[in-house]
Order: sequence, then structure tokens, then C-alpha cells
Amino acid sequence: MFRGSFARLAARVAARRTASGRAQNIASRNARRMMCNEAAKFGKRPNLGMFFGSAAAGGVIGYFLYNQFNKGNTAAATSAASGPKGAPKIIISGAPGSGKGTQCENIVRKFGVVHISTGDILREHVKGGTDLGKQAKEFMSKGELVPDELVISMVKAKLSEPEVQKKGWLLDGFPRTPAQAQALAAAGVTADVFLQLEVPDEVLVERICGRRTDPVTGKIYHLKFNPPPADATVQGRLVHRADDTEEALRTRLVAYHKNVNGILDFYKDISVTVNGHSNGGFKENVARVQREIEDGIDQSRQH
Repeated sequence: MFRGSFARLAARVAARRTASGRAQNIASRNARRMMCNEAAKFGKRPNLGMFFGSAAAGGVIGYFLYNQFNKGNTAAATSAASGPKGAPKIIISGAPGSGKGTQCENIVRKFGVVHISTGDILREHVKGGTDLGKQAKEFMSKGELVPDELVISMVKAKLSEPEVQKKGWLLDGFPRTPAQAQALAAAGVTADVFLQLEVPDEVLVERICGRRTDPVTGKIYHLKFNPPPADATVQGRLVHRADDTEEALRTRLVAYHKNVNGILDFYKDISVTVNGHSNGGFKENVARVQREIEDGIDQSRQH
């Protein structure tokens, strides 16, 4: 019995035909190959006996090619339903203050994907006073995670938008729980890479508690790392958000650590962990994140 790849089998058959003097000219052989390809495209099983010089060999190999061709068509149809294969699908995760916002800006600029943040969407609802916003506000003000049922349908709708399907997407901090990850998978949402930013809790406390928000411009400053301008008007209107206090942050971190291992386990085949507080500096972190994403996308495309 022959053991080897189909390509080697085809090469061996062709070599024997040449040695026996039964090889056809290139033009004729190519014409027959085109006929077989066209037959397969229209759902017909091609008879490759005339190509391989043996009705038996042609029947077996033709059946193999027919099945392989149609497997490819089925896979292509499934891929089209979930968006173009070349559109990057990225999830970034990390505790509050881990640097997701900064990394997201660079990822969007590098890969051209649509940035999707459930936090931004929920804050819009809170500001607009919608029913969803009123419910979410109760949890956000206490530093707790918003329940799955308030956000999952919103994410599904966003991912189905034409622009998102075309450009690809970057899910910022979502899913936050294993249940959300399972719900996304059940909805047919899969990612190329799951990027996890790791930062010590004490560093997170320093980063978060020093943040101040300008309600007019929407800019976020840090009293130590990114001080606001020396403008009395601007400084006078800065807001210390309720969920940026140490008490609220500690509550959020408890919930975060409770769920993060389950999420990493769910995405273990595509997950990459990056030190979000390395000594290499900001530029090195950005470059590392981009390399990990590119590698993750490449590996996903190979499967």
C-alpha cells in the first residue's frame, strides 16, 4: 500500500506514465485538468481516469478530490457567514488600569479594526438616562460588573454591522466572564487572538486612583503621570469618578480575578499574555503586543 501525500501519489503515477511512453503533451493534460475542475465546481464527481491513465486510479483519486473540493466550499461558506477571513478578530483583556485603552489605540491604528468597548456603550446609555443605562449605573457606581443580559445582545448586534464585518474588530475588555465567553461562542463569534495584559494590583491602584476626567472634553488625566493643564478653569471642573476610588477599584479587582482564569482557560488555544508593566518601556510593550497579535492571526489563518 502506498503511504504518503496525495501530491506524491500523483507525481508517482505521472512518472510511470512518462516512463512507459504514455505521457500526453502539456496542453492536452492541462485541458483535461480544467475539465475535471469545472466538473467539481458544479457538484459533479470528476472521472480522472483519462488524466491518470487508469480508470481505477482515476475513480479513487477523483472521489478524493471531489470530497476535498466540497469540504473547502463548505468551510468557505461558514467563513463568509462569520465575516471575511482576512478581517482581524481580536480580544484584549486586562484589569482596570492595565493599559488597554492605550494599546487599543495602537491596535486600531496598526490593523484598521473597529474598536468596540462595552464600557463606552454603557456610559452612553447612562448619560442618556435609558432604562438600560439606569440599571447599569447601579452596578457601575459600586464598581461591580454589569450583568450579562444587559450587554450581550448589544455586542452581537455591533459585531454584525457591515463595517465591522469588513474591517474586523477589537473587543476591548469583553468578555469579562466565562459565561459571556460561552455566549459569544454560542453566537458563532470567534477570535483570532485573545490578548491578556498582566499588571500587579498595587500598580493598578496607583494608576486608577490618580485619574481625573474632564467632563467637557472627555479627556482623562492623571495627577502624577499625565497632569492636567495649568488652567484654573480646567482643573476646577475635573471629576474623580466614583468607580476610580480605591474602594471601588478593589471591588472590581476581586470580580476581575474571580473570572480571569476561567476566561483564559476558555481561550487557551489563542491566548497570549503580555506584561503590561515591563521595564522595557511603553514602545517595547506596544511592539510586543503588535507582534503577538500578528502571530496569533497568522496561526489562526493556518487552521
